[in-house]
Amino acid sequence: MDAPTLDTPPADLQAITCGSCADWNAARAPFRLFGGSHYVGPAGLSVIAIDTGAGVILIDGALPQSVAGIVAGLKSIGREVRDVKFIAVSHAHFDHVGGVAALARLSGASVLSTPAGAEALNRGMVPKHDPQAGYGDFMKFPPVANTRALADGESITLGDTTLTLHATPGHTPGGASWTWRDCEGERCVNLVYADSLTPVSDEHYRFTDGDRAATLRTSIDTIRTLPCDLLVSAHPDFSNLFERQARNQLVDPTACTRYADSASERLDQRLRDEASKPRD
Repeated sequence: MDAPTLDTPPADLQAITCGSCADWNAARAPFRLFGGSHYVGPAGLSVIAIDTGAGVILIDGALPQSVAGIVAGLKSIGREVRDVKFIAVSHAHFDHVGGVAALARLSGASVLSTPAGAEALNRGMVPKHDPQAGYGDFMKFPPVANTRALADGESITLGDTTLTLHATPGHTPGGASWTWRDCEGERCVNLVYADSLTPVSDEHYRFTDGDRAATLRTSIDTIRTLPCDLLVSAHPDFSNLFERQARNQLVDPTACTRYADSASERLDQRLRDEASKPRD
């Protein structure tokens, strides 16, 4: 292996290559969601910055090559990366946590996840029972050291914000969704950062085996029943986030229900597809 040069980025900032990565990482101007909550991610991977008055909570970290844009997004809302105190994670796939190791290193933040998610973050690799584990080394990402595992329903508080974890396994074993309230004057809304709920897997994984489909369906129902005035999904297009922004309709109390309905339809179709195919 060649020795690193002065132009070689740190290992946790070296770009991940994939077929969708360039589109996911396309630039997107930061914008306010509500109150102190802002979208600071690229066009295809949601990253949220919550300015709590006592520091920033980030949700997700996109790709390693997204970090510079996220740092710029923080600057655009008057914050620096050193202001980040916590980084909450939806699920440990490279497209959502590829940038987390660098962001945690630059900020000193603690990284929050479920116990299964924290284990995957520490390893820099999905567990063997992840639906996409069959893709092998393609699923690797920079490992994250400073993790803190939260139980389902557990919260952390920073400044004026209390962030609560809701376990939503299925897309990955350690999946999590997050809720908090934010206010503008006397008006307050319930925000939801919803984990991915798609039944995506390698070709050998079957959601019809064991309780895999039931686990994902329970997570879908969790999202459906959360207090939800403003939804952001891990991939913004799955919740029509930018379309809602363009219409000035980010607040939409039906968004979580519609997100769950779409996820349920995708799971039903996946189960039908599996039933029509012989086992290997």
